[in-house]
Amino acid sequence: MLSVAKVQRRNAWRYYIRGVAFGDGRRPVGQSLMDAQEMAGLPPGRWWGRGLAALGLSEGGQVSERQLELVFGEARHPDADRIEQRLLDDGADAATARRATVLGQPVEEIEARKQMPLLALDFTFRPQASLIVLWVLGDAHTRRVIERAHEQAVAAALHWIEDEVAETRWSSGRGRAKRPALVVAAFRHYDNRDGFPLLHTHCLVLNRVQRPGADGEPVWGALDTYRLYQNVVAAGTLYTLTMTTEVCEELGLATVPREVTPGLRSVMEIAGVDAEIIDWSSTRRQRIEDALEVLTDQYVKDHGRLPGEKARHGLGWQAAQDTRPQKKTPRPLKQLLAWWKASALLRFGKQMVDGLLERCRAAGAAIRARVDPAVDMALAAVDVAAVVFTVREKFSRRHVLAEARRHLLETLRGRAFPPGLDDSIADRALLRYSRRHTVTKPGREAPAADRMTYTADFPVPDRWWIADAEGTPPRESSRYERARLASLAVQGAIRDARIRADTATEATTTTLASSAPADSRDLDEGEHDQAPPHAVDHPGRDAALTAAQRSAAVHAHLQAAMPQEYVEGRTTDPETWTTSPERLAALAKLTATTEARNRALAEADAHHRAPADGELPGPAADPATPSGQRRQEHEQQRQQPDPGQGQGLRP
Repeated sequence: MLSVAKVQRRNAWRYYIRGVAFGDGRRPVGQSLMDAQEMAGLPPGRWWGRGLAALGLSEGGQVSERQLELVFGEARHPDADRIEQRLLDDGADAATARRATVLGQPVEEIEARKQMPLLALDFTFRPQASLIVLWVLGDAHTRRVIERAHEQAVAAALHWIEDEVAETRWSSGRGRAKRPALVVAAFRHYDNRDGFPLLHTHCLVLNRVQRPGADGEPVWGALDTYRLYQNVVAAGTLYTLTMTTEVCEELGLATVPREVTPGLRSVMEIAGVDAEIIDWSSTRRQRIEDALEVLTDQYVKDHGRLPGEKARHGLGWQAAQDTRPQKKTPRPLKQLLAWWKASALLRFGKQMVDGLLERCRAAGAAIRARVDPAVDMALAAVDVAAVVFTVREKFSRRHVLAEARRHLLETLRGRAFPPGLDDSIADRALLRYSRRHTVTKPGREAPAADRMTYTADFPVPDRWWIADAEGTPPRESSRYERARLASLAVQGAIRDARIRADTATEATTTTLASSAPADSRDLDEGEHDQAPPHAVDHPGRDAALTAAQRSAAVHAHLQAAMPQEYVEGRTTDPETWTTSPERLAALAKLTATTEARNRALAEADAHHRAPADGELPGPAADPATPSGQRRQEHEQQRQQPDPGQGQGLRP
């Protein structure tokens, strides 16, 4: 997971020097950063990035307090004091000597224009809660594996940002160039503000990078930070995918989906880690949920309706800020691990804590035996394209790439995959199932591939209402739930076309191209003339299975890799979604509630009185008036909780 914050002038950079560099704690006034870190047992910050060579720094070197002040507080050279003194000794005036140490435009000039200079961005990487639990309660080897995987995942995400995303701009954005040479200061922390475990790393990315000047000499300019913000999700999914895969392969584990917020995407957690232990380590979640409930009630009073998807995100952010605790005094990791282990033992007992890793390995072995390490490229591409289109309608390559990485995380369940497979899925989704939305104006150069926007022509399912739990009002289906339904519907149609085409091939001994329908040839062109139909597969699969058996194996793999919520009572055929026991129970409950409300409205209108206690107020619908017709139509829609679900969805 990845979050981003701004490092600006005034007090923001002091917060990072005095707090973030000291383990998110309060450093004693007057004590040097190095002494404070050593006394608290905290690891020092380390430099990272290809841009360090231009500053005379080396990757992995320790970050000093004065370097932090100069680089992230004043946008100056980390050795500015020595450089400035040498120039003064040579006879230069003070202004010239200071200007020689500035990286790019001086901060004072930006402030003189009444603007707030952006000095850096704080990229904070942290793993899923189940990995943090394993890191805390596991043995020394398990902790080393998780910490090493965390380092590798952070480096992979930063390398991707450096190589594919980082650009510099000048002349108010009229000039720009790709410059893969960042300057980063990384600080690793072990706990949150409550003192509970939270392995994470703050990476301060300097908002300065070199580019060739007019005379060919390198000059310092600002990064295109808007572009960095745009690619945060793609970078975060790469970090999560890399770390999860590394840990699962090294320790023999697997992942399972865990629903955190109803209607939103499930988090892929380590199988075998109980929800109770995850909740024990996530101390802030319950406080955030309690605060969110209060904010939601106030929203309903102010607006007369439940918050939509965008409003829920805003309320969640406000609840997180309102419940943020004060800073604490950092403690050495050895002491923290002892406290955390004792807390877990008191709450869950020795058997559950000591046997956690073995249970995770047993659960992982069962999943690995059931789920093949295979990715069907055609179905992966259509899944990615359908989900992104249903959620966004207009999208860019970064959205498709992020979804491709999520697809690998959900489908492979922690198994390794060839490098570049995420890019291959994204390219295929854009090539086969998307169409370009960006129109190049005559006489202008076409934009780069990562700056183009796309759209698609997938059918979008109608909205439906879901009763999540007893006593909660029905909520509208989220965009992601509708996107998942659209994807499963199209995948089901492709699978059926494959089976029909393969069966016809075996019966008539003709080629697939001559026997399959035109749309099926378009969907699967090139799939059956290659050796393996999967990107990751075991050798000899084609020799062991017929064409129809291969199609059946693809379907079986998809069912095995699918989250459990889609397996129990549901398949890739969306028609079955309305007939699962859970859906029928929710439908019956919602229908009964709607009928009771209609009766209350009818009685209130018939007796020309206010509804009695327990009845829902409101005038009855008069079919003779337009408003009454609209009310009747609305009530009819409320009695159909799954309109259009699975109906008319064709690729």
